[in-house]
Amino acid sequence: MTWDLLPLALVDGVAYASLLFLVSMGLTLVFGVMGILNVAHGAFYAYGGYAAATFVMALAPHSESPILLFAALFAAAIVVGLVLGGVMEFLLIRRAQNYDPILKLLLTFGAFLMLEDIQRMIWGAQPYSASEVVNRLGNIELGEITYTTYQLIIVPVTAVLAYVFLEFFLKHTKLGKQTVAMTHHREVATSLGINAKKIGLVTFVIATILGALGGALAAPTTSLVPGAGTDMTVLSFAVVATAGLGQITGALIASLLIGIIRAMTVYTAPELEVAVPYIIMVLVLIIRPHGLFTVAQARRI
Repeated sequence: MTWDLLPLALVDGVAYASLLFLVSMGLTLVFGVMGILNVAHGAFYAYGGYAAATFVMALAPHSESPILLFAALFAAAIVVGLVLGGVMEFLLIRRAQNYDPILKLLLTFGAFLMLEDIQRMIWGAQPYSASEVVNRLGNIELGEITYTTYQLIIVPVTAVLAYVFLEFFLKHTKLGKQTVAMTHHREVATSLGINAKKIGLVTFVIATILGALGGALAAPTTSLVPGAGTDMTVLSFAVVATAGLGQITGALIASLLIGIIRAMTVYTAPELEVAVPYIIMVLVLIIRPHGLFTVAQARRI
């Protein structure tokens, strides 16, 4: 890879890492608060992407505003999160809270298969895209390299969302502090009067919105086809395993690591692009079996 392509690879890598982090943050949040590895999380990514493409295709003929189309991406993610996340938490996750961890995993896997079939029933097998957002926003030339404006916007937007969630919501709001307390010790937090059902519902809905937002923001730059949810499920699990289960800040660093190295690989050895996230995960787990940022804890005997 030549030096003039290095900035382009870095921007590509950070933009990809931004979307990957949104999805992974939702996955690790649910595990940290509820102790559930949600295999269905990748389906939220796919539903967010399909919903965003549907919203954009419906609005594009009636509006020339790129801002409105960009806002439609967030609206789609919020709708998917509130409806799909709320229904799934109430009907499935809440009732499985005290089940064996393996049974929880199987339940979410079954939910994933059902959501995949419902997705095909709603949108069929044809590709969907929200590329009109990218077209309306245009391009920007920096030096001799041309970037899409959307590509440059998505990084600071994701950074702001991450900051608001990690710094403001979790540390400076009552609900956020209760959520953090649940991640440290669910039984103690409950005994102190924290409503576990309320926190569980809020957590799962937020996680669903984050997963759907990852798909919604990816929709303008990729074609959504059946199987997109499966791919993102595996990728987000690779990020979470690399960072360590329940490590939100670690998921951010792991997403950047995987995203940037993957982008470099695209320009130097494209045949290895698909394998890079898993190679990184395996190398990390060989050295640190519990992930990069998991702190060793005393075990009860």
